[in-house]
Amino acid sequence: MKKSRILVIEDENLMNRTIEFQLKKDGHEVDTALDGKTGVAKIEANYYDLIILDIMLPYLNGLEILAKIKQNPERRDIPVIIISATGLEDTVLEGFKLGANDFITKPFILPEFSIRVKRLLMLK
Repeated sequence: MKKSRILVIEDENLMNRTIEFQLKKDGHEVDTALDGKTGVAKIEANYYDLIILDIMLPYLNGLEILAKIKQNPERRDIPVIIISATGLEDTVLEGFKLGANDFITKPFILPEFSIRVKRLLMLK
């Protein structure tokens, strides 16, 4: 079975590394970015099977990045899971309106996170 290629855009280093570790443990290829600008550059240069996207990021926030992904005909079908420390209703709704496939509030349980990732990859 082909490994899924996942991009994690998360500015908090410990959270970034924790997610990367879990995804690699689950058998995925993982690329990371610690800010919005780097994340967008990686999305434009590579193809990913899934993007894990934080909301509050330096340079470009997660909702701006999500809008860019969904406006790009070559990237718009990539599933996106938003992760955020804020579960504010407006933020969640805006994420879904822009095309997010799932929304996970931090902190989260890693086994549940793994199941959500697997489910989205299976649906793709």
